[in-house]
Amino acid sequence: MKLRLVLATLALAVFCTGTVQAHHSFAATYFEDRTIQIEGKLVQFMFRNPHSFIHVDAKDDKGKVQRWAIEWGGASQLGSQGVSNETLKYGDEVTIIGNPGRVADDYRIRMISLRRKSDNFGWGQRPGEVVN
Repeated sequence: MKLRLVLATLALAVFCTGTVQAHHSFAATYFEDRTIQIEGKLVQFMFRNPHSFIHVDAKDDKGKVQRWAIEWGGASQLGSQGVSNETLKYGDEVTIIGNPGRVADDYRIRMISLRRKSDNFGWGQRPGEVVN
């Protein structure tokens, strides 16, 4: 009986460890060998873990305004780089460069760099400022 309990506990520990360390692949969601640039108005900033998101209203390649979802680093990672939940505000005019999503109609981007026009605040040009 004790052997079964030990084996069950060990199996559960191995299963849980694998689950906790699991993470999605950016390559499955984004074209990592391509970049896109958009300019528009920030309409939402979700500062959270495991990944933060910003939503920007910007024109697509046909000139129509779309709501873009830009995946950024997690709150923990960004916080260590000086970014907080107060860094970006609704209405900020921003330029985003990033990897486009594999499904064009999803209007998704994986952040490479950000620049705010009002004060030239930027992210993504200094060492360590990467989404991982």
